Amino acid sequence: MKKILIIDDDKVLLETLKVYMEIEGFKVITAADGEKGFQLASQETVDLIILDFLLPSLNGLEVCKRLRTKKIKTPIIMLTGEKKEEIDKVLGLEFGADDYITKPFGTKELLARIRAVLRRSKPEAPEVEEYSFGNVYINFKKQIASKGKKDIYLTAKEYGLLKLLVSHEGEVVSRETILNEVWGYDKFPTTRTIDTFIHHLRQKIEGNPAKPSHLITIPWSGYKFQK
Repeated sequence: MKKILIIDDDKVLLETLKVYMEIEGFKVITAADGEKGFQLASQETVDLIILDFLLPSLNGLEVCKRLRTKKIKTPIIMLTGEKKEEIDKVLGLEFGADDYITKPFGTKELLARIRAVLRRSKPEAPEVEEYSFGNVYINFKKQIASKGKKDIYLTAKEYGLLKLLVSHEGEVVSRETILNEVWGYDKFPTTRTIDTFIHHLRQKIEGNPAKPSHLITIPWSGYKFQK
């Protein structure tokens, strides 16, 4: 599970983002001023920092500058006010920020920025071509599957869904991530579609679909694959 530090003195926004990001499967810690935020960023191991430009005690640019001076390379997304000039954005990037977003913004836009920055910050995992668990064998490249000595028929979307979950073994994958990665932004299926596909997959690969061992539902968050 990815861990995010949000530093913002707007308590309403801070709590809103915290709740939203936790629903999306992130672990979230927060700080309401620059000094506390800098201390947390220095002491905690986090995967990404969301940092407001204007903060009490220590502004966002100074926090960013100090973190980079300490050789802390955690990706940073700066939040700037809607009336900020272009120079603020440029300064944020020059001081070591990885991206910025201008207030007011939509949570979905911020989530897309977060995912993009996280993808850029780490090399992609090796492509999963084949995988085995229990008595199930899956070849994602050839789209061949078997359970014991019997072949299993999976649709292209079922292969895509299972491959995504297998690639994130042990991690919670949100329904929105599944929709974006497997169906794409332009298809607009509902989260209910995912639940239906998970149900069908369980019927095909689980020993006891009513009590799944591999495709686990995480209430209010999404799904997790465990071997």
